[in-house]
Amino acid sequence: MLAAATFAAFPFIAQADQGVTANNVSFAQVAAFEGPAAALGQGMRLGISAAFEEANAAGGVHGRTLTLDSMDDGYEPDRSAALVKSVVDANDHIGLIGAVGTPTASATQPIATAANVPFIGPFTGAGFLRDASHGNIFNVRATYATETEAWIEYLVDQQGMKSIALLYQDDGFGRVGLAGVTAALEKRGMTLAAEGTYTRNTTAVKKALLTIRKAKPDAVVMVGAYKPVAEFIKLSRKLKLDATFVNISFVGSEALAQELGDEGEGVIISQVVPFPWDSSIPVVAQYTEALKAYDAAAKPGFVSLEGYIVGRLAIKALEDAGKDLTRESFLAALSGLSTVDLGGAKMVFGANDNQGMDDVFLTRITADGGFAPVVPGGGS
Repeated sequence: MLAAATFAAFPFIAQADQGVTANNVSFAQVAAFEGPAAALGQGMRLGISAAFEEANAAGGVHGRTLTLDSMDDGYEPDRSAALVKSVVDANDHIGLIGAVGTPTASATQPIATAANVPFIGPFTGAGFLRDASHGNIFNVRATYATETEAWIEYLVDQQGMKSIALLYQDDGFGRVGLAGVTAALEKRGMTLAAEGTYTRNTTAVKKALLTIRKAKPDAVVMVGAYKPVAEFIKLSRKLKLDATFVNISFVGSEALAQELGDEGEGVIISQVVPFPWDSSIPVVAQYTEALKAYDAAAKPGFVSLEGYIVGRLAIKALEDAGKDLTRESFLAALSGLSTVDLGGAKMVFGANDNQGMDDVFLTRITADGGFAPVVPGGGS
């Protein structure tokens, strides 16, 4: 009877309190792992996992190993909200990390905020996540408004283009991009030459292309995921739309280049993290080694580098929270962060600033499917 009672009690003894035990701390990731945005969730998971395993190999944080539990929301807001609610209700993760997407974050962030659960490093530049008064949201990347301004500054101010069209995903994500492009053009006394939309989690872009093609734009700027964007560019080339194509970082650079194949050369993508192949940058060198140790077959990329930086941010807050770790002390440590310098990726936070980095730079896909920086002034 005593043995039975001990066995019955064991699950309660071993159960993590808000994701924390004496030997482990668990994070939850709710993101897309299937569908047209799958490479984004997979890339974020890869980078976060590499950072966590790097810390684990060094003895963990204050003796605790780090665990990442990933759940697939298919890039659908309702599904994402249900999963986040289950994470909150189960209460066995210290926080949420590495979410993917604006429409999903719009559905899940209020749930996490109401429960005061940390919401760390979402892969989106949506402005509503930059409201530091929520107290539980901590961003790494620049906003979409910063990216879209960088596009128009390059296309109009540097390249002298007069006609800009926009393809965007018909949801909250796309409309944030629409607002950013519109504002950047208005600043220069311009308006969109044409715009077209497609439905999230589809590649139905032909109608949008036919609308945009009529305007004969100098450039088409694009706010979408890699599969529909690739379909648009390939169809554009078939229909002889001679324009410069420019994409937002969310597109997933490596996935887009792979989808485009031989038709990707010259396509421009804005980036919010350092160049993942430049090992002269300290954080990139560390990321490369961590990635190799975690998965020898994994290739470096912009998305997984962002995931790695997000993972390192969480680790820094765990270190600052000390040995007596609770969700409350972890949140306090996150809120107390000021400058987190990883060597080439410097994050600066403040009382009213929950976004670490503001950097944006442009890259283009090369003939071999790789990437090269776009140098201000037009070269590369």
